Amino acid sequence: MRGIRHHFSRIAQKYKDLRTTDLLSLSVIKKKLENLTEIEAADVGCGVGRYDVKLFQYLGGRLSLVCIDSNESMLNELVKNLRDHNIRNFKPIKTQASVLPLSANSLDAIFTFNAIHHFRLLNFLKEASRVLRNNRYLFIYTRLRSQNKRNIWGQYFPKFHEKETRLYELSGLREALKEVPILNLESVEYFRYRRMAKLEWLVTQAKNYHYSTFLLYDEREFEESLKKFSKNIAREYKDPDKIIWDDENVMLVIRENVL
Repeated sequence: MRGIRHHFSRIAQKYKDLRTTDLLSLSVIKKKLENLTEIEAADVGCGVGRYDVKLFQYLGGRLSLVCIDSNESMLNELVKNLRDHNIRNFKPIKTQASVLPLSANSLDAIFTFNAIHHFRLLNFLKEASRVLRNNRYLFIYTRLRSQNKRNIWGQYFPKFHEKETRLYELSGLREALKEVPILNLESVEYFRYRRMAKLEWLVTQAKNYHYSTFLLYDEREFEESLKKFSKNIAREYKDPDKIIWDDENVMLVIRENVL
């Protein structure tokens, strides 16, 4: 497997153009935080800040954000991205999710979007419980392994869902939370998005490894699988310029509760 660090460094400059930002998840966050006049928060695994730009739009001037990622190239792009949107109330920090250089009881919210499968989950949850204030929120947005199997890649790209073993099922996330009893799962929100794309664009995404899952293929296997993917799509869809499918995600809304 080629290094994840190298992958994200290589893809950083074009990452925000290759991935989709799901806005419905931000509506849940806005609702949960609506009573706070000031919001001190962190986005862990922030990447190039796709969701951070939207968080500032949804939460307005109330938000002060620490942007945390382990990849310096991604953080460099995040700084450019947020400054291009005239956002200044943020601080980038390069560190692992399992070691947050933040004071105890210092945050009102922690967000993580499509990144939890890259973390040492239990260590991250313990750190989140340490830095969150009482009755404040941890929002985990991800896709489950079973959801991954049903998307366009899981259905038609050979071995995609079998290779992607890093994703969790909801039962696994629940079990991890039991190890940190101060964190209580308040709700699980389910999302389904209707997507449409040209086959040409899907091939471009795959060639640029927009999902790190593609790193789990060796070079020859990837090329053969990509050809098979195109054939599978051509067989199932009459119009290669109108590929339609559903993507699914979940958000765990978790609240710290100190008795």
